Amino acid sequence: MFLRIILVSIITVISHLASSQEVLVLGVAQDAGHPQINCEKYCCKEAFQNKDKAHMVSSLAVSDGKNFYILDATPDFTAQLETAKKVFNGQGFGGIILTHAHVGHYTGLMYLGKEAMNAQSVPVYVMPEMKAFLEANGPWNQLVKLKNIALITLKEDQELELSPTISLKPMLVPHRDEFSETAGYSININGKIILFIPDIDKWKRWNRDILELIKNCDYAFLDATFYDEHELPGRDMSQIPHPFVSESITLFDSLNTENKSKIHFIHFNHTNPLLNTESQEFAETIVRGYIISQEGVLLHMD
Repeated sequence: MFLRIILVSIITVISHLASSQEVLVLGVAQDAGHPQINCEKYCCKEAFQNKDKAHMVSSLAVSDGKNFYILDATPDFTAQLETAKKVFNGQGFGGIILTHAHVGHYTGLMYLGKEAMNAQSVPVYVMPEMKAFLEANGPWNQLVKLKNIALITLKEDQELELSPTISLKPMLVPHRDEFSETAGYSININGKIILFIPDIDKWKRWNRDILELIKNCDYAFLDATFYDEHELPGRDMSQIPHPFVSESITLFDSLNTENKSKIHFIHFNHTNPLLNTESQEFAETIVRGYIISQEGVLLHMD
């Protein structure tokens, strides 16, 4: 992707400038990344052949100017941590904030273990069921036992201060909670509010009004796993519910231009045409006033 090449170059410049409150997009793909394993479709063939067409798994990093925190420990955690260190040059690694126990959102924790980084008490912010899951199951409980990570329990709707300029408030969202609850986050950075909801079943299944949340935030990174119901022929998509982008656009089109411009779609399945900057769907989504998340984008909260 030509935009990916440009953004990688921009990161080199930005790394000398990042010194205040910022949000960095570290990845935009669904749990299995893009290209996806064993995929022989055109959407993946090109990305297998050209790494510039590939995309890492969805993640953000937030910085207060002194430390940065990473949202979700993805399978691409090694590369994403290195990118954050380069962009937030000289800053400390403050910890990891987990959303839930699906493979694309927590398995990067393995790189903190004795076989790899052998980290020392990295703070990992989790909801209660996520904490219990990590403590009860290997190899994750070894990370706890060896103090590679230090689990910090969050409570729904209770704000936790990470630093004088960053606070975090979890919100439970309906999702396939086989191993833990699923959280979305409202993050207050220097008075600006960032929503991070990479996974949810359907907006109508939530006991909160997503339109009001968008109106009251500054940036909203929202689940865009599938573009529409035709994306996976032969699959029962009711078994893997997400808000289709086509559904979200219908809902969000009631917002004014200012509020629509807050929406950053993220967490794209490898089949999602929004990963292709040359697709008709990509162009139409941009024209309608929405933002399609791209790796390497840095947002300033000052």
